Amino acid sequence: MHLLDEQRAVLDAAGVRPVVVGIATGRHGSVFDDAGVDAPRLARQVAEGGAVGPATSPAAHQLIARLVQSAGTRVVIETTPLVIESGEPAISHVREALRGGAHVISANKGPVAHAYDALAAEAGRAGRTFLFEGAVMDGIPIFNLVRETMPGVAILGFRGVVNSTTNHILTAMERGEPFASALARMQTEGIAEADPSLDVDGWDAAAKVAAMANVWMGAGITPQDVVREGIGPADALRARQAVARGHRLKLVATGKRRRVPFSSEKAPDVFFRVGLEELEAGDPLAQLDGQANALEIETDWLGRIVITQRDGGLEKTAYALFSDLMQICRQENKDVGCLFR
Repeated sequence: MHLLDEQRAVLDAAGVRPVVVGIATGRHGSVFDDAGVDAPRLARQVAEGGAVGPATSPAAHQLIARLVQSAGTRVVIETTPLVIESGEPAISHVREALRGGAHVISANKGPVAHAYDALAAEAGRAGRTFLFEGAVMDGIPIFNLVRETMPGVAILGFRGVVNSTTNHILTAMERGEPFASALARMQTEGIAEADPSLDVDGWDAAAKVAAMANVWMGAGITPQDVVREGIGPADALRARQAVARGHRLKLVATGKRRRVPFSSEKAPDVFFRVGLEELEAGDPLAQLDGQANALEIETDWLGRIVITQRDGGLEKTAYALFSDLMQICRQENKDVGCLFR
């Protein structure tokens, strides 16, 4: 909400006039007004311990149903927390919005990690757009990069450090800080997932592996198909020993296929893993400190491409939602601007 307000001049220059007509939250109530709501004011209320609406207000699925019946170009932004087991209720929210004729933007990994093929097909049939740039590496445009600037290029594999919390903890433990205090700091700053076990047990990274594999490699997998390892207090010694050898210990997310085109069999042609690896100092992933992330994409025509995000944070995820919104506007009308509801 704050970013929309702060980027008002950019939006005006692009002819974009977003009108927020509904907000549904898990803990702070919901609000809907077809004429528009004062989103910046409501965001401030929540930050000060208030709510956007009464606890008895409509649930998210009811709000979506009302939203998609309103006038104007309709966009539903879905940012519920990841439910690793199923991707719900986010998948149902995306489906309901698409059925109602709305474009959908999501920062939730669940829909892409569990049901990308089905949701992409549903969006296509509805003539709508399903975008999810914030699902992996916050606002760094990795999906945009491949989709918009690499036509005809096949993704053969990827490897990366894609979870800010675990990279911060490993960096802190290298310097002698206990696991628990490093994790607590990530929770205080709002970087760690609502359930921190999703980060430290490797599930968040596994969901990102599934998302990238499904979008780029047609894998049709879920996070449960990814071989997974997390981190814990016992890895502090291993991290310090790696540094003593001139190496770094990192939680690396890997996806690899051995031939093109992609085979639907999960083995031996494909391999998806999240696990601790001791990397040589020259490895671009070994040079990441704190909340930094990086992704190396292996392609057939362009070789290996490395994208590094030195600073993570919630504002980067907010920017991903903003950039997806701008892309939908460009698609809807390249000449005269858009009114978004």
